Amino acid sequence: MYHYQQPNRGGGHHKGQHLIKVTGEGELVVQPDLASVNLGVITEGKDLIPAQQQNAIQSTKVIQSLVELGIPQTHIQTFDYRIESDYDYEQGKQIFKGYKVTHILQVKIEDLTMIGKVVDNAVQNGVNYVSNIQFTVNNKDPYYQRALVMAVNNAIGKAKTIADSINVTLIPTPILIVEGSSPIHPYSYQPETMVKAMSTTPLEPGQIKIKAIISAEFHYRTI
Repeated sequence: MYHYQQPNRGGGHHKGQHLIKVTGEGELVVQPDLASVNLGVITEGKDLIPAQQQNAIQSTKVIQSLVELGIPQTHIQTFDYRIESDYDYEQGKQIFKGYKVTHILQVKIEDLTMIGKVVDNAVQNGVNYVSNIQFTVNNKDPYYQRALVMAVNNAIGKAKTIADSINVTLIPTPILIVEGSSPIHPYSYQPETMVKAMSTTPLEPGQIKIKAIISAEFHYRTI
């Protein structure tokens, strides 16, 4: 994407009218070093208090099992907690079934070789809902800085190509650079709800992309 502005051919044209505007992009593909997963305990019952108590007991058991597995307590937090009324519908009539209590924990995992084991262990200890597994980079700034340099160089290269094609001389130092919004793109894995333990669930981290986008303006001189 670029913008070329034709210089004013009349008397006294202003230097600022000699502009080439381009966008530059830079992208790195990196290995993730951090994962997060949502682990949920869902309980149902006719009466609210017993269902809520059962959910609390089961959730506590899950948290304890994760800590025993080596997950720091600070890496386990409640992502969602809700109580809902559950209904059936028969012949157009709404029939109350009971209550559904949902407690979803978000767990951060720094050792990516442990992901499958964490999920399996959680399911074995009462988790019956697993979702939103994401792989990302813990410290993305150095990667983004490199992508940003690539984006600037990409913009300069585009501007030079445009200048050559229209037979003008580019002043290679940009007069303006505006950083765009293009952060890290985490890799997500969305499994279905799990209701029983599995043996060594295979969850591969793959690779993720870190991208930088800028817009830049350059002056040029006519030859």
